[in-house]
Amino acid sequence: MERIKSFTIDHNVLTPGFYISREDGNVITYDLRTRKPNNGDYMSNEAMHSVEHMFATYIRNSKIADQVVYFGPMGCQTGFYLLVKDVPAVEVFEITKEVLKQILSHEEPVFGASAIECGHYENLSLEEAKKECEKYLAVLENWDNLNFTYPEE
Repeated sequence: MERIKSFTIDHNVLTPGFYISREDGNVITYDLRTRKPNNGDYMSNEAMHSVEHMFATYIRNSKIADQVVYFGPMGCQTGFYLLVKDVPAVEVFEITKEVLKQILSHEEPVFGASAIECGHYENLSLEEAKKECEKYLAVLENWDNLNFTYPEE
């Protein structure tokens, strides 16, 4: 059986950053890596869930809303996947930073924080989302790999 692309990346050399994981025609999958894998530092379910609600809502209300295919957490709790069609990578990178800033300035409840809107709405925390986004934004503010390639071994 053929291995999926994400399993071919050496996670031992992967660091927090913004990477192009794969390209499928006009859809690009971005690896929004918030943590170094296999390092004992993983997102809590509450932080991951909260960022998912906040980021997905803000990006689906951004100027690329119609091009967003998917946003969601990685099962390994070290980042998120963002799938976007027909938008240059540098623009997606800049919008990602804008969305993180919107989350940091958000003062209302977490989007979708009710039993009607979410299957585990008690597991949401704006404070946890903000902590996660603040750390990741600091990484992106210093990011200089505008080819968005994974690190080499």
